[in-house]
Formats: sequence, structure tokens, C-alpha cells
Amino acid sequence: MASAPDTTTAQKPRIAVVFPGQGSQVVGMTAELAELYPEIRDTFAEASEALGEDLWAICQDEALLNQTQYTQPALLTASMAIWRILQRKLDKAPHYLAGHSLGEYSALCAAGVISLPDAVRLVHQRGQLMQDAVVGIETAMAAVLGLEDNRVQTLCEQATEHVDDAIVDAANFNSPGQVVISGNAIGVSAVIDKVQNTGKKAIPLKVSVPSHCALMAPASQALSEALAAIQFDQATIPVIQNRHARVETSAQGIKQALTEQLSEPVLWSKTMQELADKQITILIECGSGNVLSNLAKRQAQPIPSYPVDKPARMDKLLEVLS
Repeated sequence: MASAPDTTTAQKPRIAVVFPGQGSQVVGMTAELAELYPEIRDTFAEASEALGEDLWAICQDEALLNQTQYTQPALLTASMAIWRILQRKLDKAPHYLAGHSLGEYSALCAAGVISLPDAVRLVHQRGQLMQDAVVGIETAMAAVLGLEDNRVQTLCEQATEHVDDAIVDAANFNSPGQVVISGNAIGVSAVIDKVQNTGKKAIPLKVSVPSHCALMAPASQALSEALAAIQFDQATIPVIQNRHARVETSAQGIKQALTEQLSEPVLWSKTMQELADKQITILIECGSGNVLSNLAKRQAQPIPSYPVDKPARMDKLLEVLS
């Protein structure tokens, strides 16, 4: 009698881990996991020593946590702490990694491209450079809902061209029908007015710096110099980067993508489509909150996504994988 075909391989999930960016921080993030998993406190201790700041204490202080130069290393550390739990819990490494904006640094750290001490120092400096780039400038960001990507881009171009002193760009292409715009207050306000005239919504966002727009050009140049001084190793897991929604393999290519990412848009919808095209069947959101899991539901080809920032959520993922 012929044996039944082996379907084990077909049934195994194809996993990608995604890391959230700035805006996902919450006071006390990872505290519940810390009660069960020593990796949390150990990772925060390692990162705090490298930075010379008590990142665990910063995560308990809302005012400090929302300062960009602290938000970025705190979020990266939270993501890496959870990643270390996943490394122990997963049967094998994920097929791909990706991170939204700041989260890309977490992804590269998880892939072994950059060490945790170097990564926390780098994103701390990145946050400072971003703040320094807009000193004395009134800035803003807003989420535009219900318009196609190219329509939002056109509205930004029109505002920049026709409104005096306006600077505004499409910053994050998050999902179909959700684009974040970024720039100075004059430019963002002009686009909000244009969006509302179409009958669609534009929601102002509470942020301290306007990421991924022309105002970040000085920070991008300075970041390039900082990146040049850091050793990047070969990735152990492919990382799809924001700049072109593709995997860069050389250290030079990765650094160039990170440099350009600061003033260019996050192509998150394209990144999610790339993962769908690569037959990814499960996303794991490794960091604070569930922003990326919510965005995953709105993609053209949704992939089931599981946040793991709390014990109950971690247990649910492990149950699904078992």
C-alpha cells in the first residue's frame, strides 16, 4: 500500500516578525511580561548600561518617554526584550523581519546586523538629530483616511507649490486608505483643509517631530555620518527595509536605506504586500502595542497578525503555533 503524502511542510506556517515604531510607546510597556520572563529586565539592564540612562525608569515616566531621544531607545529595547523571549519560544527563526520606521532598527538588531549597545546609542542619537533639525519650527503630522496614495501625494505637492512657506510630504503609506502626512504646521494644515474639502478625514497626530519629510534632510545627513562609524554584520534573517520595500544585503546598502529613510516615506503597504507575495502566513508584532497588527487587517492581502506585548497575547500566539 502506498504511503500517504507528507503534508508536514505544507502545514508549517511561514512566519515574519514585524517591529513597531515611534507612537506605539506606552508607560509601563513590557511590565507584565517582566514578571514572567527574565529576558525583559536583563535586556533593559544591558541597554541602559550601554546608553548611560535608566531606560526602565524612563518607561515609567510619561514626560521622559515621549521625548524623542528617549522614546526611540526605549521602544527598541522593549522590542529586543520581547524578541529574546520569542527566540527561546519559536521552533526556528522567522523567514523575514521588517520594522516600521524606527522599528527597522529593531529588525536589524534582531537579525544580528547591529549589536544592542550600538543600536540603542544610534537611535538615541537619531532622536536627538531629528529634534535638532526642527528647532524653532512649528511642525505637525496627520493621518489622512479614505484617499488613494497618489491623491494624497498630489495634495501635498499642491500645498507645497501654492501655499507660502508650506512644507509637507506623504510620510507613511500605512495601508490602503491610510497615509500619514508630515511637515511644518502651515503645510500640514493646508493639506488637512484640502482633504476635508473632498469629504474625507484628516486626523492630527500628537508627535514631537515630523518624521519622513523634507524637514529631516539635515538630520539624514548627520545620521549618515553616525552610521559610517558603526560596524554592520551580515544579517542572519532577511530584513525588508522601508526605503524600497526590499531586502538590502550589503552593509553599505543597509546604511544608505537607513539614511534615506529619515526623510523619505515609509512604504509599509508595499512591505506587507512583499511579505504576502513571499507566502508569509503569520505575522508576529514584536514590541509595544498592536498598531501593526491593526494595519495588517487593512492590507490588500491581510495576513493574520499576533501582538505579543502581554502574557495573554504571548500565550495566544504560542497556542496558534502549537
